[in-house]
Amino acid sequence: MAERKYGVPAPETRTTIRSEDWGCDDLSDRAFERVAFVDVDMTEATSRGATFTECTFRDVRFNASVHSESAFLNCTFTRCTFFDAAFTGCKLVGSMFDDCTFDLLKVDGGDWSFVGLPGAVLRGASFTGARMREADLTGARCEGATLREVDLSGAWLHRADLSRCDLRGSDLSSLDPLTTAIKDAVIDLRQAVTIATALGLQVRSE
Repeated sequence: MAERKYGVPAPETRTTIRSEDWGCDDLSDRAFERVAFVDVDMTEATSRGATFTECTFRDVRFNASVHSESAFLNCTFTRCTFFDAAFTGCKLVGSMFDDCTFDLLKVDGGDWSFVGLPGAVLRGASFTGARMREADLTGARCEGATLREVDLSGAWLHRADLSRCDLRGSDLSSLDPLTTAIKDAVIDLRQAVTIATALGLQVRSE
């Protein structure tokens, strides 16, 4: 099991919801705190303004679910599936993902700072305009993913694979090109200067 940054333990839950079918349910404006969701089907569920605080999700199916301006704060996701799920303007600050799948995941805006995605396979996922400050992407497999206009300042990118990623407009100040794979990634001119500087090169206009 992947560990949270600095070895911080996951919050303990107080109640459990097990083996329920919430497929296509509207969870808007509902609030849950320290609830364990186990083997719950949330396929095609929707939410707007919902709040999940320090909850645990194990073997939960978020496939094709749509979430807008909802919050999953300091939550833990284990063996969950996010096929074609969409998160727009959502907050997932401090949440941890372990052994989850993210095929065709779409994230538009929102705050994913301090999230734990070590070793996550994010091929084909799309993050646009999101804040991911100090996110743990150690060893993440992001080949071909979209990470545009993403704030990755302070992010842990050691041994991450960003090959063929569209990184245009993202903050790459934490990227070490000697420890992060970036072959064939798409970047803009400003980012090219950042990477060149990280390599110890001197960039001059003449």
